Amino acid sequence: MTLRCSSHRSLVALLAATAVTAVAALDVPFATLTVAYEAAPRERVFDGTVEAVDQATVSAQTSGRVAEIYYDVDDFVEAGAPIMRFTDTEQRAALDSARAALGEAEARAAEAESEFARISAMFENGTVARARYEQAQANRAAAAARLEAARAGLMNAEEQLEYTVVRAPYAGIVSRRHVAVGELVRPGAPLMSGLSLERVRVVVDVPQSMLDPIREIGKANVYVGDRTIAAESLTFFPVADAATNTFRVRAALPAGSATLYPGTFVKIGFVVGETRRLLVPASALVQRSELTALYVVGDDSVTLRQIRAGRRYGDRIEVLAGLAAGETVAADPVAAGVYLQERARR
Repeated sequence: MTLRCSSHRSLVALLAATAVTAVAALDVPFATLTVAYEAAPRERVFDGTVEAVDQATVSAQTSGRVAEIYYDVDDFVEAGAPIMRFTDTEQRAALDSARAALGEAEARAAEAESEFARISAMFENGTVARARYEQAQANRAAAAARLEAARAGLMNAEEQLEYTVVRAPYAGIVSRRHVAVGELVRPGAPLMSGLSLERVRVVVDVPQSMLDPIREIGKANVYVGDRTIAAESLTFFPVADAATNTFRVRAALPAGSATLYPGTFVKIGFVVGETRRLLVPASALVQRSELTALYVVGDDSVTLRQIRAGRRYGDRIEVLAGLAAGETVAADPVAAGVYLQERARR
């Protein structure tokens, strides 16, 4: 019995060695890789809402009647571009009046300065009393003050005229128009709302129990289709919602990282730890309609095997089912497919 058992063990060992030799001996003309478990972040995924960082409603800063509107809803506007114009008859009249007042003030100031110079010289010669000298000095100071007031009035009139042309505070898209041509507006009246798609963020409400792990690590990823966008920073609101006992978290995204529209829902995963995942390069996957597969290199054959893919981590994708650690897959699925076709013709 002992001899038979020993012979059986030797046979099993020989077969195992032969199998290993067969795997090593299989020669394929394309790059391969051995799948293994890798460290990957463990996440809690929530639904978040995209919102624009720059969004505002432009209001009127002067009174007037709307004369022209240059942009409407869904139009793109460059920063500083005129978006609306008011009638400016009243503002131009005020500007002309301010210019005239400035001219008069300049003349009065020049006259007071000349008078003070004359009285000052006479006072030094002792031909006028000190009271006359002090009066000339006060007249010069008053004229200088009126001159400064006239200059300020002119600046205000110019600014009021400039307010009749409403300009975009930043580049963006018009989301709403609040007035129409011909309407009379007063200071503070809303005119046009807009937002910029250059900088967006994701807002999400997280349970109270998850706030500390999320805050401790401070990392999150936003998933948009096949893309993964790492959040630049997280902002935690310090007060919980009284009705839901959730805390609001804001994830800032890189500028121009993806085409995300405010108001849409996205998945956002907050990193709460680390785990081991079976990852393969995304370039090794074969997508045919609803089939997701990998070319698996066996001991004596190459087969296309269906797998169940999970979340994407950078340029790698998690394999949830259909593949085991230690198996070898083709790194180039196109070359593997050509190899199988050539073998089928033989």
